[in-house]
Amino acid sequence: MKDLAVIILAAGKGTRMKSDLPKVFHEILGEPMLSYVIKAVKELEPAKTLVVVGHMRELIINYYKDWAVEFVVQAEQLGTGHAVMQAEPFLKDFSGTVLVMAGDVPLLSAATLKGLLAFHQQHRAAATDLTAELPEAGNYGRIIRQPNGELVKIVEKKDATPAELAIKEINTGTFCFAKAALFAALKEVKTENAQKEYYLTDTIGILRSKNLPVYAFKTDHYVETLGINTKDELVEIEKLLLARRK
Repeated sequence: MKDLAVIILAAGKGTRMKSDLPKVFHEILGEPMLSYVIKAVKELEPAKTLVVVGHMRELIINYYKDWAVEFVVQAEQLGTGHAVMQAEPFLKDFSGTVLVMAGDVPLLSAATLKGLLAFHQQHRAAATDLTAELPEAGNYGRIIRQPNGELVKIVEKKDATPAELAIKEINTGTFCFAKAALFAALKEVKTENAQKEYYLTDTIGILRSKNLPVYAFKTDHYVETLGINTKDELVEIEKLLLARRK
């Protein structure tokens, strides 16, 4: 897809892993979890694959130096929005769709990503959030949407009303954007939150306030969207991958 660029967020330390390694460098079945994400992206044949690195970046850069990726350095970890901002200079000559995803979701398949991209382009959206319906929505941001798939807002758990907490459709952290809309919205993102970070999710409200089309695309394969934050979660994902290989 010559009109596709992919940004993979891989800069975090992952403190809940209780290890000094970059989170995405923890292994699943003998390979860093980031490898699974890059391999899925490769099947999309994007014009560019950018990996945003930060904590212990030399490890990651050295390991993937012969892979078809470019590295973007996020020197300070100031949030997901800030990470994506660092990629803008690498995309100055690019004008298509930007897929943003995390490096800690190793089960996401190329088929699911292709479905998201097709939906995004068909609706000529400024942004499309990949969502999933979980049996237990837990700490994930809830999706408030219209019946036609238009995304009204993403409500974080701590800000949700009891009715919103009952919603099981969640934000997976994987997004498609029209490139120009993405970087214009990022320039308006503020750090007015508890973490004092730039959140990528804030672009959704900004784009909606400009009456630009913003959508939610729900995958039927929620297991694919599970991320890894702890060693226990890593073990669970490893079991799922083993089962997939049988």
